[in-house]
Amino acid sequence: MRKQKQVRLEAARWKVGDATDFLGLSAEEAAIVSVRAGLAKLLREMRIDRALTQAQLARLVRSSQSRVAKMEAADSSVSIDLLVRTLVASGTSGAIIGRAFADIDSRRKVRRSA
Repeated sequence: MRKQKQVRLEAARWKVGDATDFLGLSAEEAAIVSVRAGLAKLLREMRIDRALTQAQLARLVRSSQSRVAKMEAADSSVSIDLLVRTLVASGTSGAIIGRAFADIDSRRKVRRSA
């Protein structure tokens, strides 16, 4: 949100925050949500970069298209383990997966210092 808009909202007595504030998440819960979302984004980008449909990726990892869709949407029913296993099974390197975790951590640090 632009700073100017935030100032206007706060002047009108609106409370400004993020999803963590709104949902009342603990730091640990927020980290899990961030990890799941980052891995889901990486999975979708990997699939698109390799010109695979969700159905093709599902066949590759012995799953269903609907499950791949849930993975890409970071659905809460999808475990972080499943996201990582799918990334590995589809040929994503450990280094790229590791960078996804590092990116997640750096975004959290920026949010905390803001």
